[in-house]
Amino acid sequence: MDKNLFVALAMIGGTIGPAFAIGMLAGKAMDAIGRNPEAASKIQTAMILAIAFAEAIAIYALVVALIIKFV
Repeated sequence: MDKNLFVALAMIGGTIGPAFAIGMLAGKAMDAIGRNPEAASKIQTAMILAIAFAEAIAIYALVVALIIKFV
């Protein structure tokens, strides 16, 4: 099979999960800030940290896809 197909599958599989995770994180953070506006800074800090971890998974998928493509 063509390597490009495996690259595409690696990127699809590695980005759908983080995309949903970031959407859920942001939505839940907005709900929490709406319920308790005084805690907005703590919620925002935790949300940004969690989003960074979710983005790291997508970056790992990109690295795997590049390895598949060039090795």
